[in-house]
Amino acid sequence: MAKPGRPGARKNKKGPQVGTGGHSRKALEGKGPTPKATDRSWHVAGKRKAAQERLDAARAKHGKPSTDGRPAPQRRAPKKEGEAEVVTGRNSVVEALRAKIPATTLYIASRLEMDDRVKEAISLAGKRHIPVLEVMRQEIDRMSGPDSVHQGIALKVPAYEYAHPLELVDAIEKRGQVPLLVALDGITDPRNLGAIVRSIAAFGGQGAIVPQRRSVGMTASAWKTSAGAAARVPVAMASNLTQTLKDLKSRGVFVLGLDGGGDVSLPGLALASEPVVIVVGSEGKGLSRLVTETCDAVVSIPIDSATESLNAGIAVSVTLYEISKLRARQP
Repeated sequence: MAKPGRPGARKNKKGPQVGTGGHSRKALEGKGPTPKATDRSWHVAGKRKAAQERLDAARAKHGKPSTDGRPAPQRRAPKKEGEAEVVTGRNSVVEALRAKIPATTLYIASRLEMDDRVKEAISLAGKRHIPVLEVMRQEIDRMSGPDSVHQGIALKVPAYEYAHPLELVDAIEKRGQVPLLVALDGITDPRNLGAIVRSIAAFGGQGAIVPQRRSVGMTASAWKTSAGAAARVPVAMASNLTQTLKDLKSRGVFVLGLDGGGDVSLPGLALASEPVVIVVGSEGKGLSRLVTETCDAVVSIPIDSATESLNAGIAVSVTLYEISKLRARQP
């Protein structure tokens, strides 16, 4: 006889199901720490935070301060070709004015403490008939950018007017001179350009050529380093340096690259009396492959084996001196 069931007991009870053992373990693990209210997008605090971030982003785009009192992050737009340059800082402005760098306006912040440097800057600007404007400090902040320490003074320098390489050669030949030019390949330090321009002026050169891309331009720093030589030595800009060198070769100008592993030694250079353009590369990378292939000869400067290489400006100075010495010996 079957055993009677317990009153109230559930009949047809199912047995254990396969694969359900992990349910209890997941329940024991939990969901981790409860996120902050501001990190929950559905929470009022989270919605308020998201709205604040959108507002700050919109204000930063227009250069306005954020609503929580913090200054909005500003990004200075990249300088376009032909755009004026701004020299900031009391020492830099005074040195630029002493070097007679072309300038259009001197800006002085309102209620600025007049020390000797500021007084000298105003005096030099007055002698050169450069307008002096007193503006709010925020205006100089806008001109110089967020990362610049301007000390309440700024000097606006107009964009440098570059010559055309072939027109530069035309002007040299019209004067009855033998072209002696220097081209820069991948040099980005303006002080190197300034030093090279100074050497060109010292050793009878007539101009420099810089590429339009990935190269230094004639900035205020380069002008200052040239110690006034930039006022006498024109700088031309090549849209494509390799093609420009080929165009110069078609005009009878010999292209000489400078490299420590060159196959022609500088002393007694046979091509010194010919129309020449000297091409110098950066100290680290040297001449690019295409430029090297375009050169008529690659010249090396004999140096002590303990010295790995020469600075670009020094290498150009040594080469220009040797060429000018050899040309002076010509009848």
